[in-house]
Amino acid sequence: MATTKTYEEERAGYYKILVGLLLLTAVTLIQPHYFLANATFGVQMLIGLVKAYLIVMYYMHLKGERLIISTVFFASFLVLFFFVIVMIDVNHFQFGDVSHITSEITSAGGTSASHH
Repeated sequence: MATTKTYEEERAGYYKILVGLLLLTAVTLIQPHYFLANATFGVQMLIGLVKAYLIVMYYMHLKGERLIISTVFFASFLVLFFFVIVMIDVNHFQFGDVSHITSEITSAGGTSASHH
């Protein structure tokens, strides 16, 4: 049985979400300067994820949709899974000294490997 809300209740809910998004935006701007400075990327991504969730669920009216939610979570899991695999591979790259991207010469601002 679906519950019906009055126009004022719906509007109040949208304003609460708007205030939450504005507060999260303020935290996004303040965070790198005042707290968790060593984990800025992770914190910023988490804040962005929460903001995206609020926008999708409330402003795009997908809060009650079960199929789309499960599809989005599955797709997000796949992207995260492959991102982690790539990050593990990048951290264990075995030819770092001969790569034109990670070699010491090009990182220090010297001549690149293609000019030899």
